[in-house]
Amino acid sequence: MRLWIAIHLPRLPLEVFCPRWSADNGTVVLERERVVAMADSAYEAGVRAGLRRGGAIMLAPRAQFQQRSPPLEAEGLHAAAMALLQFTPQLALAEEATLLLDVGASLRLFGGIRALCRQVAASVRALGFTGTLGCAPTARGAWLLACADAGRAVTMGTLARKLAALPAALLPPARPYLGWLEGIGCQTLGQLHALPRPGLQRRCGRAVLDMLDDAHGARPELHTWLEAPASFRARMELFDRVEQADALLYGAQRLLLQLTGWLSAHQLAVERIQLLLEHERGRVARAPTVIEVVLGEPTWRDTHLLRLLKERLAKQVLEAPVIGLALEAPQVRPMAPPSESLFPEPGGSKEDWQRVLELLTARLGAENVLQAVPRADYRPEQANHWASIQERIRPADARAQLPPQVGSLPRPAWLLARPIPLVLRDHRPYYGSPLRICSTGERVEAGWWSQTLARDYYMAEGEDRAFYWLYRERSGQQDEREPRWYLQGLFG
Repeated sequence: MRLWIAIHLPRLPLEVFCPRWSADNGTVVLERERVVAMADSAYEAGVRAGLRRGGAIMLAPRAQFQQRSPPLEAEGLHAAAMALLQFTPQLALAEEATLLLDVGASLRLFGGIRALCRQVAASVRALGFTGTLGCAPTARGAWLLACADAGRAVTMGTLARKLAALPAALLPPARPYLGWLEGIGCQTLGQLHALPRPGLQRRCGRAVLDMLDDAHGARPELHTWLEAPASFRARMELFDRVEQADALLYGAQRLLLQLTGWLSAHQLAVERIQLLLEHERGRVARAPTVIEVVLGEPTWRDTHLLRLLKERLAKQVLEAPVIGLALEAPQVRPMAPPSESLFPEPGGSKEDWQRVLELLTARLGAENVLQAVPRADYRPEQANHWASIQERIRPADARAQLPPQVGSLPRPAWLLARPIPLVLRDHRPYYGSPLRICSTGERVEAGWWSQTLARDYYMAEGEDRAFYWLYRERSGQQDEREPRWYLQGLFG
């Protein structure tokens, strides 16, 4: 089933037109000395789109006037397109700031056309854009419905009825001939489509017929799909100097939406991201502040990344005001498809557990969330150490750090922080009750210089049927009368 979604963005945010706009002083954006966008305070003063510069000055004398910047508009439209790549890889740019999405293959994945339209509209709003959405079996039909804000048409019959009621002025090739069309009583696309084709082509050219045929599915449509860049880097200017780090979360969310689209287009998952906080330039210039987030498990979802950045920004102290943000993804890997277990474990999956650890790391710091790592040492108290949870340790590397197994005795589940000296009663070690040795010995000789040790380890059983891990210290002296025994571990 071929289905298209068109998003018409007639009014991009003022920060796209002018990154330094301010709602307090009533910024007004001009194009050819006419108003094309304004802040809310300027609108309340009576400034409207299409008003000349002089009239706007009379209504809002304190307003700041800025010229429209087509490159910044194109950059904002491209940012919206990058964010929408998460819904389909087949996305094209169309006339009059419109994006076309071929979503026929994405309906089942996102739960149907209604749910998909809601998610697309939510993404557009999260980016700060105001747009109208149309849906139709043809790309040109969806474009016309979006420009007219005429809703959705899933079947060709519904599309034909909706198109017939739209004004003919929606077709760009027909606009130079609107006077002639009104003179013959042709004001809608349905009336235009009913005119004799040879005469309409002689009067208005072939482009009008081609657009009508495209909208009604009478000829194949060709599109140039948007290609995501090979590496990701997104940047945005802030509307003002920001001195509180938590106020940067909204801008970071817009950049994360673009990252999500880029990852989906390349079928990648991110392992590490960097948020760069850009400061003032010129004589007081300084290097950007880098906030790095390292993930235990790769992800391509923006919700978890946004949660981690929120925790990091909440405790970030800004050394200087921030005027811009940039997001980079220096470490990515191929996306692993999700797998559902036949018998899911209670408490969540392994990925859920990793998300909890990453959230704790962002909140407490990497130096306060630790994991045990083995060492190549036979001494039990030196056989492992604590490392940061962000240190990637693969199981194969951990096994390689273990020394060769020379004994067959099991190791206790609980190792004491310090060995406890034991007394001897009737030549037997005593700990609450006499302990009976119930295993052969395992000799451990390790260490270097002053840290060398020589021990014989045994399993012992008490009268309470509990098992203990003991060792006898070997001093190597011939005149030693009684050996020294120590308790080092308890078996579960």
